[in-house]
Amino acid sequence: MIAAGGAVAAGAAITPMVFAATDSGESDNSASGSGDSGTTPEKFPATRTEAATGTGTATTAFAASYVGVRWSGAETGAAIRLADGGWQNLTSGCAHVEGGGTALVAADNAKAYEVKAATGIDGVHSLAIDTTDGPNRTVRVPSEPTRVRGVGYLSRAAWGADESKRFKADGSVNSPETYYPLQIITVHHTATPNNDPDPAATVRAIYEYHAITNDWGDIGYHFLIDEAGAVYEGRYSGDDGIPAFNPDGDLVTGFHSVGYNSGALGIALIGNLDGQAPTDAAKASLIRLIKVITRFKGLDPQAQVTYTNPVNGTKKDTNTVGGHRDYFATECPGQIMYDLLGEVRAAAARR
Repeated sequence: MIAAGGAVAAGAAITPMVFAATDSGESDNSASGSGDSGTTPEKFPATRTEAATGTGTATTAFAASYVGVRWSGAETGAAIRLADGGWQNLTSGCAHVEGGGTALVAADNAKAYEVKAATGIDGVHSLAIDTTDGPNRTVRVPSEPTRVRGVGYLSRAAWGADESKRFKADGSVNSPETYYPLQIITVHHTATPNNDPDPAATVRAIYEYHAITNDWGDIGYHFLIDEAGAVYEGRYSGDDGIPAFNPDGDLVTGFHSVGYNSGALGIALIGNLDGQAPTDAAKASLIRLIKVITRFKGLDPQAQVTYTNPVNGTKKDTNTVGGHRDYFATECPGQIMYDLLGEVRAAAARR
């Protein structure tokens, strides 16, 4: 049976200074400074979680938004059943771990769920996640719009990131930041429900799932884009200003494409794009973000390149802008989104 334990995490968020450049290369000082200068206190619901181990039934004291599950052994063969529902086979969707499997499942406010696993699977861990109804926590959010090379985005503080989740119990950073020159851009979808009524809450759930369930210490993507076209800052890259990059212009390593993370920027569209196209707003934001980043780094969005992993030397002939499935056996970024990548590359290359 499942052994359960609960926790409610809340902590002070860090608001980075943002000093970005517009498409033309001009300075843009419209964003906040460091510390509390240029920030406004806003309240976000603290993420509530209840952890469980093993298979069987688990109950929660709150209505869960999502359940994250991770296991060792075979990549497939685990399943989950929410209260009064049928069994759902667990598939990795976008996230992948070595030596096992992982999945994030929309829980639709369930207060109970059951996990089962086939022979060959062990070490099952699950985490019920609520990112909408927890007690309020105060975060200092930039008072003025934040921009990266002219593209507006929501900073980590602006979507309610709890920066304490990046740290271990002893206070050390779980996944210390490493930086390498940008070589490629990888497009994903989050494989979460479409028509999302609260995408910021979904970003917080993905953060919890990536940082805690998968033990990556942070959200895996560099940017996320919701159906309204809003861009969210992902992986923490430092307090210096430009999201995803350090002051030398190198990319912080994320956790979005196993074996092809270093030097690869991950952008995830929120939703499931296997049977549905991205909204016009989401696609436009994706194109603009790719355009400004490739211009910034002098890359051709339509080029074919040889990616070289700077950590282990692995090489792969690929596109500057590709989909997750180009590097791993996955449905990500969804068939319809994948089929649109040629159009995205061409649009991003236009001057």
